[in-house]
Amino acid sequence: MNSPYLLAVVYWLHMLATVVWLGGLLSQTLLALPAARKVLPEGDRLPYMLEYSRRLQSLGWFCLALLALTGLFQMSAHPQYQGFLAVTSLWAWALLVKHGLILLMILVNAWLSWGLLPEIRRLTGGRQNRREDTAERLQRLNTLEARLLAANLGLSVLVLAFTALARAS
Repeated sequence: MNSPYLLAVVYWLHMLATVVWLGGLLSQTLLALPAARKVLPEGDRLPYMLEYSRRLQSLGWFCLALLALTGLFQMSAHPQYQGFLAVTSLWAWALLVKHGLILLMILVNAWLSWGLLPEIRRLTGGRQNRREDTAERLQRLNTLEARLLAANLGLSVLVLAFTALARAS
């Protein structure tokens, strides 16, 4: 079942999902959100940022599922794979650390998707009656979102570093 053509398609899908996920994270963290803060009026900024995040979250979860499926296939096809949690080489250690980092990314993304962003949407539902404490809370949540996105970006850079280490070993 280790056809070189099938393996090539799996590698391609894995790389494509990586590029889409990391590219989306980079564009949101370093380009779209800072630009929105700079040029959009405050009343337009939050709806734009929430819609951008919603779309990116959907794409990110799809990419994550694709990465998991293709990654498992690649790992099982690798000649150094000795079994689940068999950490007997630099390759296995690098993959173990990489997967731990990915788990952290999943947790951060889950918090963003199902905790933080819904809370921001809830608070912005009654914009006309916004009290000062709501505005301050929204500011704190937006700051937290930016920090979590930056953390996920940092984690993704580390994932790529451990991927490189595994490939080099």
